[in-house]
Amino acid sequence: MLYSVDSGQYVMRLPHQADYDRWRQNILDKDYQDIENALRARINQSEINTAGWIHGHDWTGTVYEPIYEACGKNVTQAGMFFGLIVFKLLMERQDKTWGFGRYEKNGLQIASMTYFELKNPPKRD
Repeated sequence: MLYSVDSGQYVMRLPHQADYDRWRQNILDKDYQDIENALRARINQSEINTAGWIHGHDWTGTVYEPIYEACGKNVTQAGMFFGLIVFKLLMERQDKTWGFGRYEKNGLQIASMTYFELKNPPKRD
């Protein structure tokens, strides 16, 4: 489950659904499952995860390369699609509640979303 710290509400819908659907249809189910499995393993290692710091800069030969291919080798779109995959994965997760927002590091805005496990999440309506 995802909880928006900014709005104070649980998020139940994926933003930019049309973009996600367009890119998703360009990835084989097996490759997508491999991506989800890799993300779960990585996210389970930490209570705080910044999406753009999970995958590194060069996806060549990694489980994430099909994302780049699905977006027509457009780096910007691949980054956006990756972010939506992380968002969707955490939103659908039922075992933990994750807060999220955009933050700074050393006075500079972090380009991607940061997620953090909420130990005492607000009650759902």
